[in-house]
Amino acid sequence: MHIELPENVKYIIDELTSAGYEAYAVGGCVRDSVLGRKPKDWDITTSAEPLEVKKLFKRTIDTGIKHGTVTVMLKDEGYEVTTYRIDGEYSDHRRPETVEFTSNLSEDLRRRDFTINAMAYNEKDGLIDLYDGIGDIERHVIRCVGNPDERFDEDALRIMRAVRFAAELDFEIDDATREAAAAHAPELSAVSAERIETELTKLIMSDHPEKLMDAYHMGITKMILPEFDRMAETPQNTPYHCYDVAGHTIEVIRAIPKTKVLRYTALLHDSGKPDCRTTDESGRDHFKGHSAVSEQIAEQVLRRLKMDNDTIRDVKKLVYWHDYGMKGDVKITTFRKGLSKMGIEYFDRFVEIKKADIAGQSDYGRQESLDNLAALIAMRDKVVADGDCLSIKELAVNGGDLKNLGIKPGPEMGEILKTLLGEVLGRPSMNTKEILMKRASQLKK
Repeated sequence: MHIELPENVKYIIDELTSAGYEAYAVGGCVRDSVLGRKPKDWDITTSAEPLEVKKLFKRTIDTGIKHGTVTVMLKDEGYEVTTYRIDGEYSDHRRPETVEFTSNLSEDLRRRDFTINAMAYNEKDGLIDLYDGIGDIERHVIRCVGNPDERFDEDALRIMRAVRFAAELDFEIDDATREAAAAHAPELSAVSAERIETELTKLIMSDHPEKLMDAYHMGITKMILPEFDRMAETPQNTPYHCYDVAGHTIEVIRAIPKTKVLRYTALLHDSGKPDCRTTDESGRDHFKGHSAVSEQIAEQVLRRLKMDNDTIRDVKKLVYWHDYGMKGDVKITTFRKGLSKMGIEYFDRFVEIKKADIAGQSDYGRQESLDNLAALIAMRDKVVADGDCLSIKELAVNGGDLKNLGIKPGPEMGEILKTLLGEVLGRPSMNTKEILMKRASQLKK
């Protein structure tokens, strides 16, 4: 098998081998090359120890020298070069307490997580595949190298990585690997929120986010996203739905574009339904107020995952508004007020979550829901075409104008501006300086 190595990777391998050491491209870059995917990063493994690597290259960074990793810089590109190693005990289910360098490639490959990530390659020796990674790629299987209990005990995050790789590659998890992952799932409590967030994001951003159900069945979400377990245990006995809340959520994630904000909005948009479910005398379920409760839960989840503030803000906003206007009784005046509160900059993403939400429901009432959404889009287009004012900064008067009326900056001015905006949203023709100054004078009195 031939793999086309980038020139810089070939150069590093050639420099190491010319100096009498072994060197190979290893791990994910080899896996992706075999799969016909373009690798994001190229990692190199070598029998040379870190100080020996540093002597061979002009610019290096000690990225993880304690664990054998040196980053070789070639112009603006960095390539991680790691010495063959044998890991010691993993007392914290994350990092080995000790690392022993070795000159044996097979010892290095046997410490890796999955067979598809335990292949090495250089142009002289070709593909080194000691654990049948090629066979598992052909079988579309995620399988641990060696004993899966040992692999997961070493690093609990590998439990999530198994599901994430299955989602990214559309593979199935090997039975023994699956059983061991389920048994070790409680150890995820020792993994940092940042590492959990990275893997969860990659999973739901993949082409197969439905693999999140594997995480549920293996007890993984119980540890990292217990809100999803509650959703999986909440039926929706209503003609508008054909799935429980978790099943519906999966369909919405699958139907929405692959952006971080939209995928997390889809994941959490109905997270409040378990708290809001009521059942009437006919046996039909209702979920009144679930959008507001879902917004609160979304913030709790995203803060627990140490998500950035911008993502938290945007997801919260979209979760809160995701069910807006679906009864079909919204008038243009009411819509302007709603759009002002939502923020017109969120409207296109609101449309995406609504389209995906409808796609994840039953056929019952689907056309009516699509018609209602189309009506909202038409109203947005009219508001934009008419140049209607939607915010205080778009009013024909500002704080300076109100100061000239003797209104001091502070709570009173803020309240008057809010009142003016509310009246303009109801009657856009009011948005002239003459009318608003006169109205502000009345409000001052």
